[in-house]
Amino acid sequence: MILPALTEATSPLFRPIKYSLFPPLGLATLAAYLRDDDEVTLQDEHVERLDLDDDPDLVVIQVYITSASRAYRIADHYRLRGAHVALGGLHVTSLPDEAARHADTIFIGPGEDTWPAFLADYRRGEPRPVYTSTERTLAAVPPIRRDLIKRRLYLVPNSIVVSRGCPHVCDFCYKEAFFAGGKSFYTQAVDDALAEIDRLPGRHLYFLDDHLFGAPKFAAALFDGMRGMGRLWQAAGTVNSVLSPRLLEQAVASGLRSLFVGFETLDSANLLEQRKFQNLRRDYGAAIRRLHDLGVMINGSFVFGMDGDDRSVFRRTVDWAIERGLETATFHILTPYPGTALHQRLTAAGRITIDDWDLYDTRHAVFTPARMTGAQLESGYWQAYKDFYRWGSILRGATAHDTTLAGLRHFAYAAGWKKFEPLWDLVIRAKRAGAMLPVLEAILGATGDAQGRHPESPVRNDAGTDSGSPEMPSSSVRVQPPRTASA
Repeated sequence: MILPALTEATSPLFRPIKYSLFPPLGLATLAAYLRDDDEVTLQDEHVERLDLDDDPDLVVIQVYITSASRAYRIADHYRLRGAHVALGGLHVTSLPDEAARHADTIFIGPGEDTWPAFLADYRRGEPRPVYTSTERTLAAVPPIRRDLIKRRLYLVPNSIVVSRGCPHVCDFCYKEAFFAGGKSFYTQAVDDALAEIDRLPGRHLYFLDDHLFGAPKFAAALFDGMRGMGRLWQAAGTVNSVLSPRLLEQAVASGLRSLFVGFETLDSANLLEQRKFQNLRRDYGAAIRRLHDLGVMINGSFVFGMDGDDRSVFRRTVDWAIERGLETATFHILTPYPGTALHQRLTAAGRITIDDWDLYDTRHAVFTPARMTGAQLESGYWQAYKDFYRWGSILRGATAHDTTLAGLRHFAYAAGWKKFEPLWDLVIRAKRAGAMLPVLEAILGATGDAQGRHPESPVRNDAGTDSGSPEMPSSSVRVQPPRTASA
């Protein structure tokens, strides 16, 4: 089982820590369906050099758009060696005909129903060329094969996914294409999710769900079940969910300390254009104050290049985020992924200019913007990152908080995330990313004390006794679903 590296993760200069954050849960989930006597290895090219000199019977590769070229080369290599090659994931679902040229079997959509069917066919010697997901449930998903994950290579080895998809339908999001033909949002049973959490060692968790708060009853029951576990955790949510009464308080009481929030744009016309209706008529400022008052740090997500954006959007967005004390920000260039409504609309208008998938990384302008040039869009994107993470900007953001401790926590979090990338590179090359987890826990553990709104709970260590221990930020826009169970 192989997760090829995304093109943007292979910089010859240094390796950003965000590509060493999370292990490949999708492949580890599929591995859980194998027999005990099956020999399986899992390789993640983001954190290790691939061994391509072996002779496996079956090769399973998960494909994202900016890893597609690399994935296809690996697939072709193994097919020449006589292996049966299976491809799945977001890009395969969006462009199945393209992927099929490099595979013996492709998977369209999630793999919870199709992967077991394929295994049964494969063992009989009758694997089909295409498996398309139709049944959407997490009821029978076995525990993730975390024994295959090299925990020391990841800053956040305790990543977890308890739902699939998202209840919202934004035009630029891959989710609708990936989940076509069935439910596009569904959850685990609460007891199953709590059991998976209980199996994880240590204190820190990162929920990779597109929208952990998307099913309020499920989320409320999950948070209630987590109270008393002593966990510190991070996740993604919407402005709408932040403003919902009581649910955020339940999350904080169970250990929420940092939230990825998709603000995306400050222009309501842009929100309407992209069908991001859940953000319309929502008070962004109130959501930020609510999170900070509860001691929750914010990673704000912003997308540049929508039709309402001109060259002033970069400076306005950065200033807005700094003045409101957002601890970290993630910027993106609007990217028309194949299979999305955005791609269909821009294709019909003749505005897509590049079809090299390696450049569909939210860092390149692959279409003609409405109110600036592609070069101006790319230049503004890079300038936004520089301006937000200047030392002066980090200090300004830190002083936007009400307490000294909250300001110090902001400074440590933002500076540690973006100002020491060469140091992160050394840590990653030394295969010691996991050794930095206590630093992350320490910063997150100070969050509750920073505003004085909620006490820290005792945490059980692996021996079952109580201990006190304190955990850093998310980075990728949620336009692609996380590494869930797609083959």
